[in-house]
Amino acid sequence: MGRIFICAIYGGYEGAANDPETSGTAPNEAREMVFLRDLIVPELRNRNFEVVAVPDFERPALSIDWIDRRAKPGDIALGIHADAYAHSQTTGVSTFYIAKNGERKNHAQMLLLAFSSRVPDLPSRGAKPDTVTGTGSLAFCRRLSIPSLLMEIGFKIDTEDRERTKAYRREIALGISDGLVTWSRDVQMQATSNDRTVPVHLKVNNEPYPEWGISIDGNVFIPIDLADRLGVNLALNPQMRRIRYRGIVYLKAIELRDLNISIVSEIGRTYNIRSQHSFNADEFDRIMRAGHTTATHLNDFIAANNPEALVEFPKLAETYVEEAKAEGVNYDLAFAQMCLETRFLTFGGAILPEFNNFASLGDRQAEWAKFTNLRLGVRAHIQQLKAYASNDLLVQECVAPRFELVKRGVAPTMRQLNGRWSADGQYTIKIAAILRRLYETAGIF
Repeated sequence: MGRIFICAIYGGYEGAANDPETSGTAPNEAREMVFLRDLIVPELRNRNFEVVAVPDFERPALSIDWIDRRAKPGDIALGIHADAYAHSQTTGVSTFYIAKNGERKNHAQMLLLAFSSRVPDLPSRGAKPDTVTGTGSLAFCRRLSIPSLLMEIGFKIDTEDRERTKAYRREIALGISDGLVTWSRDVQMQATSNDRTVPVHLKVNNEPYPEWGISIDGNVFIPIDLADRLGVNLALNPQMRRIRYRGIVYLKAIELRDLNISIVSEIGRTYNIRSQHSFNADEFDRIMRAGHTTATHLNDFIAANNPEALVEFPKLAETYVEEAKAEGVNYDLAFAQMCLETRFLTFGGAILPEFNNFASLGDRQAEWAKFTNLRLGVRAHIQQLKAYASNDLLVQECVAPRFELVKRGVAPTMRQLNGRWSADGQYTIKIAAILRRLYETAGIF
């Protein structure tokens, strides 16, 4: 029987989406996960499962390396993570899985179902692909050589909710143990009934490709030579997972997503690798260009992430399209940045919805900028982007408080906003992750 690795993950909230890996979790939440792990391990051992408690490392990458050095076929790994949020809609349990892996999605749902049966009072927030996290991927889900999931337990930032979660600690451990038993048995059943590696048909930009790919534990791998033909600079991407199978080196296809190469599942174990989109890859993060979506696409995207937003801001998407077109700014990118800055219009920080400040703009007195209506707030955002990206004159009257203080044209691309719009070193990676999700929702990517 395969082993179960249990790892307490330390991470935090990433401003736009749950990203359980990069920002620092408060010590209380970190300790809580250690307590939880130390309850799960003996419980599973009492059920005659071999369990490995991963030592506490400061960085997830060290945990991943530790597991991979010991992992064998048939093993599984679960990372557990806790964090505190300002909004009640984020409380509950989510399980993250590697995107585009149907098997892993089923395992995530399996884990949540068993958990909810044991702890019905802690709401399930669902099984989610790792692409919805702040940076668009989770190393714990992607980099391990064995099937892995990351479970996040969220609660409100108040003493009552925190204490309620602690009171459920034993039941939470039992619920997770129930789910792990079901998941491990399913993996064992698949391992004994067929080969973990199966061939798959490949297409490239809708045309049949003459060589097969392979699927390992539900993850699609493509021949390394195809990656070269797609223009992937492998020397600049050493972190991409590769394996050697029967004399051929393969690359995990989902890793190409961050290079704007998408993978689409079709019927009959066929996967379409798409590098040609309606946008040129070189202009993906260019600020001064036309958008590719519509206001309807933008509304659908917001509704999928925060259904209540359209009630309070029914004209926001339409206004972004109109204001950005007037100044020649890419409204897709501006809207994605707005989603990051406002946490998909949930706000929750010092900036209140009535400020009509959708991009965390400051004024000249070291205060948050405030605008009298929604349109002026959107206009200020668009104008500030244009200040950084272009030397062109404004078409409309200037309402951005700090427009004239920017060195014009210093950041024509999104990645050049790093360290300028935000001190977060991963700021534009997070915008890009949201932008890709928007394009996927719109059927563009």
